[in-house]
Amino acid sequence: MHDLNGITAPRETGAIESSEPRSEVVSTHVLVSEDQVEKLRELSMRTRVAQSEYLREAVDDLLAKYQAVLTTPGASR
Repeated sequence: MHDLNGITAPRETGAIESSEPRSEVVSTHVLVSEDQVEKLRELSMRTRVAQSEYLREAVDDLLAKYQAVLTTPGASR
C-alpha cells in the first residue's frame, strides 16, 4: 500500500500506537479536492507526521463536534 507521498506503508490492521486508546483500524477511501491533498501532503512533509494521523485526528474532531447528534435518539443535523 502507498500513502499519498508514494511511500510504501504497512497495511493498517493492527492497533495504533498513540497516547489515546484506540481500537483496531480499518482502511477506508475518501474523495477530497486536489487542493486538500496538496496541503495535507505539504503539512505531513513539513511536520513528519503521517497523513493518516492527521486524517484520524480530523475524524475525531468531527465526531466530537457532532457528539450530540450521535447520542440523542432521533437527532439529525
